[in-house]
Amino acid sequence: MAQNFSLKDQLFNAEKTRYLAGLFDAADASFDAEAFHAQVMSRLLELELKERMAWISDCLQQAVPGDLPTVAPVILRALPPPLDPTKTDDDFGDFIFAPLGEWVAAIGQDHVELALDVLEEITQRFSMEWAIRPFLNQAPDAVIKRMQQWCSHDSYHVRRLVSEGTRPRLPWGQGIDLELTDPLPLLDQLHGDGTRYVTRSVANHLNDITKKNPELVLERLKKWRVAGQQNTAELDWMTSHTLRGLVKAGHPEAMKVLGFDPDAEIAASINVVSEARIGDALEFSVALTGAGEQPVLVDYIVHFQRPGGKTSAKVHKLKQAALKNGRLHLSKRHKLKGDATTFKLVPGAHRLEVQVNGKVRAGVDFELLG
Repeated sequence: MAQNFSLKDQLFNAEKTRYLAGLFDAADASFDAEAFHAQVMSRLLELELKERMAWISDCLQQAVPGDLPTVAPVILRALPPPLDPTKTDDDFGDFIFAPLGEWVAAIGQDHVELALDVLEEITQRFSMEWAIRPFLNQAPDAVIKRMQQWCSHDSYHVRRLVSEGTRPRLPWGQGIDLELTDPLPLLDQLHGDGTRYVTRSVANHLNDITKKNPELVLERLKKWRVAGQQNTAELDWMTSHTLRGLVKAGHPEAMKVLGFDPDAEIAASINVVSEARIGDALEFSVALTGAGEQPVLVDYIVHFQRPGGKTSAKVHKLKQAALKNGRLHLSKRHKLKGDATTFKLVPGAHRLEVQVNGKVRAGVDFELLG
């Protein structure tokens, strides 16, 4: 990614704001598109991404004043056609419609059913997973009841909203008061969906739950396997995606569900074949030996030095494979980026470990040079 790339500027800018203004200008004869655009741009560029969403929502509320029954018809008239219904994935929509959800959440608390009607429409242009969460906290029974209907909605965007909106750890999303088990009957309906956009959300939802209750998730996956409502290949993918956090943690039962024996007698050795230097790469190879042709899931763990003398471990995928004649040889070139903004490398003593079927089998120390 280019260093000068700005996500907030790509998603919320003068062009997008003018596009939104044009939609409302066509929907409401009293809407002053130029005044709205000028007001938004007077502050937009000084704000961060989520602040831009809130600011555009505030400007819309000033440009189209009133309660939800008053403004809902205007919002609905302003919406462009729904996203392409023939697609099945990677069609998140246009971020410029996110402020509409903020707007509905701000003025819709006394009109929950109408708010859900409007969010049902907006989410077919841009996902309303953030906007629906205040309503889940205020009127959970009403929202869950509506979501039961949405599970069979014609639009996969609406079906996905059920799973994504109720996720326990939704990125950027407001916390919700639901118990982990409350949305599970909804996921029981959605896990057999025919679109990856929905099933990925279901898997992400379950992955959230694994942070607090792995056993609940493992039992659900087993139940779905027996139910046979999803084709085997897709359910295999969902299971793997769901358990990715537990795999990194070496959870034994998760390994067994995925078909890997955590207690298998497998020996490993590591050979670091290059000098490790910040800005270059750590090159290493791994040799595994064991019985027969057994499947193996191989990760590697790098224990990094942190400022102040502490260390932090990061788990990375290496290979999902099977031994051949009791052996497997793998190699990897791990980049050691010196300009990363999220994780600063510190020279000094480091450690590399290899984890097979959830258990650390070998480790070697190495020096990271500046």
